[in-house]
Amino acid sequence: MQRSVEQRIAIKFCVKLGKTAAETIPMIKAAYKEDALSDRQVFRWHKAFLEGRETVDDEVRAGRPSTSTTDDNVTRVRQLLNTDRRLSVRLMSLILDIPKTIVHEIVTNNLNMRKVCAKMVPKVLTDDQKMNRLETCQENLNMCESDPEFLNNVITGDASWIFEYDPETKRPSSE
Repeated sequence: MQRSVEQRIAIKFCVKLGKTAAETIPMIKAAYKEDALSDRQVFRWHKAFLEGRETVDDEVRAGRPSTSTTDDNVTRVRQLLNTDRRLSVRLMSLILDIPKTIVHEIVTNNLNMRKVCAKMVPKVLTDDQKMNRLETCQENLNMCESDPEFLNNVITGDASWIFEYDPETKRPSSE
């Protein structure tokens, strides 16, 4: 997309210099090689700029607007996920009577969630979680400043891996 806009700008520049479309085509092909616009498109844009067109962006096209990804549907999906995060996209689609692709789009794009071990989890922290972390860190900092011995009472640990053989199926382990 960006390449075609660049080429349109170049075509507009050639028109301003008084070049013909036949002279413009080899210059576009030399500059953009295999990414160059077709001869027909160069002729079309050259003619449009000759006739006075100033913008290089595509015009707005008429089409059917998206009606499924609405604020109401986002709210409904969020409320359903708050009741049970283990629901699949297909099941949410059946419950809410929204197409599966739209539910998936809402969950991934609008709610910023993804599936981890059969449970929907946020990709990033919510504002409440960020504020909770900030308050906790502030409390710890205040405790350190007021009591120099505070850090002597803090116990830290390192993650350890413990391997265990448990012959259960994938289904129960994901739940």
